[in-house]
Amino acid sequence: MNTVVKILLWATYMVSLYFAIFWFLVLMDGGFKKTKKSKLKNYPDVSIVIPAYNEEKRIRLTLDSVLKLNYPKDRLEIIVINDGSADKTKEVVEGIISKNRDFGIRLISQKNRGKGAALNNGLKKAKGEFFVCLDADSYVKEDALLKMLPEFDKEDIAAVLPLLKVRNPKSLWQKMQWLEYLVNMFYKELMSRLNCVHVAPGPFSVYRKHILEKIGGFDENNLTEDLEISLRLQSHNYCIKQIMDAEVFTIAPESFKQLYKQRNRWYKGSVYNALKYRSMLFNKKYGDFGIIQMPTIIVSGLIAIILVASLIYYTLEPYVRGIYHMSFVNFDFYTFIRSFTLNFSLLDLNYMALMVAAVMLAISFTVLRKSHARTNEKMTRHGLFSLIAYIFMYFLVLGFIWIGIMFDLISGKKQRW
Repeated sequence: MNTVVKILLWATYMVSLYFAIFWFLVLMDGGFKKTKKSKLKNYPDVSIVIPAYNEEKRIRLTLDSVLKLNYPKDRLEIIVINDGSADKTKEVVEGIISKNRDFGIRLISQKNRGKGAALNNGLKKAKGEFFVCLDADSYVKEDALLKMLPEFDKEDIAAVLPLLKVRNPKSLWQKMQWLEYLVNMFYKELMSRLNCVHVAPGPFSVYRKHILEKIGGFDENNLTEDLEISLRLQSHNYCIKQIMDAEVFTIAPESFKQLYKQRNRWYKGSVYNALKYRSMLFNKKYGDFGIIQMPTIIVSGLIAIILVASLIYYTLEPYVRGIYHMSFVNFDFYTFIRSFTLNFSLLDLNYMALMVAAVMLAISFTVLRKSHARTNEKMTRHGLFSLIAYIFMYFLVLGFIWIGIMFDLISGKKQRW
């Protein structure tokens, strides 16, 4: 058993180290050069679709942020899809429409069919050249569209993604996610260099509408329609571009229970969609996405499970072994304590494991520092404790979530959106 655990653990070390060094070399290859941003010479028609289900408490702020966009009103179409809400979402939106008649706001109500169906309904009704999806719990900065639309400078660019940040984190869970989002955005910018972006988030991703229509719209039966549409775009060899100067804010889960529910859906969706698009795995036709990103999607959860399971094993194994040995002396603790001698030597330490851990920690700290610099944030903005908790605890938490997902998959537990 111990040998098997060591083999799995070392294989995990090597795979993790490989991907970490790969992206570190991508980072070192050229750094982040400042390029002159082009400005819009004309204003194309844009349709912003907001799917909403029981969002009466949040959708007002979401719509307010859209109404404040620095963009010509006559070129902006706002469509709210009320997906069978049981609360007062419909009434709240109607009230906003009545007070903003000079904006093109449309409210479309449908039976509860899920986010993918709501987005497709909006796609059918949208008249704009560009299609923007915006979650009803997210908020966009005034200049976002003006910064994102010029990035469609090539015909094969199907989507441009904003810099997504956690809005007003209060609990420790939200503060750790605030750090996580910044790191993820940093990695996505690196991925964008190699056209390896694998997920377009719900908050304010901008698409070329005709490309979405060409590939068949959103998958209505998918747990993570944003990841699925991104993989489908990649399977058609379209490009997805991540930029870092158009900010959008979203509300993160404030408790472990909420986080578990969210990540359970996200990670299961990544497993299902990786299997759905498994033909892209190690397929040179898809370039770096097939060779690097698809394997990452598949093995990331496995790595988390092995690392956390190994931690549990090595934490409990000495105690289990001690209890086993005590059984030979009828659990005579006094004799055991009296004869106990500390037998420790520096030669007993696993220096290879310590070296791997040191390298990974150094790379992680570099990424943390770089990600905060790229997103114009301070590492300790929300306290030193949340930073330490993120570095040493958050990955373990995600690993435990992955273990829960593993048991769900083995037991065949069905997952709803």
